[in-house]
Amino acid sequence: MILEPIPPKILSVQRIPAAHESLLVSYGADPERHSSLGLVTCDQDDSTYVALDEATKHSPVDVVYARSFYAGASHASGRLSGEVLGVIAAAGPDEIDEGLKHLVSCLEHDTCFYNGDDSGEIALFPHVISSLGHYLSKEAGLEVGDSMAYLVAPPMEGTVGIDHALKAADVRAAKIFGPPTETNYCAAWLTGELAECEAAAAAFTEAVVEIGRSPLYRQS
Repeated sequence: MILEPIPPKILSVQRIPAAHESLLVSYGADPERHSSLGLVTCDQDDSTYVALDEATKHSPVDVVYARSFYAGASHASGRLSGEVLGVIAAAGPDEIDEGLKHLVSCLEHDTCFYNGDDSGEIALFPHVISSLGHYLSKEAGLEVGDSMAYLVAPPMEGTVGIDHALKAADVRAAKIFGPPTETNYCAAWLTGELAECEAAAAAFTEAVVEIGRSPLYRQS
């Protein structure tokens, strides 16, 4: 099923080469191991979480802070706030630069939401990660290198879609995030062999699109 992509908009990328110890600690970094921070804001939170994980695969950085903002990008607190703030920490600025480079590349080329209907009112995230990095593997309780289907949609569509995904493929739920999330969606992290994660994402997508076409269940 081919859907129209919704490219994420990177709003700001910043680096603090020698962050103050108080700031490091407040954002979850360890001053014994970290001296530098890299920060990104974007109008898509889940795409950013995937990109943060990607950064950990290419540079010795740790994701120390990653939070979605309430109600989503349409209700952001400022022009550069978007939907999420992600922060990586490392021993020095060179590692931060390398991590940010791969983070930005992932957002520009590898991950995004999709339109689930012609009106553009249903956005879904049926993303498959073939090999998890250090960030999302820890968050999901999985191993580095595991495959994962990262599925997100609005509450009704997402709930039914997750059920379809779990039944359509040999996957298990690492985590299910019931609505409302900070952005009023719901989500699931499903894991299994890569082909099974891809099948789960396809089933999820099909279910979400079908609900958009026929939102009212009618008993036959």
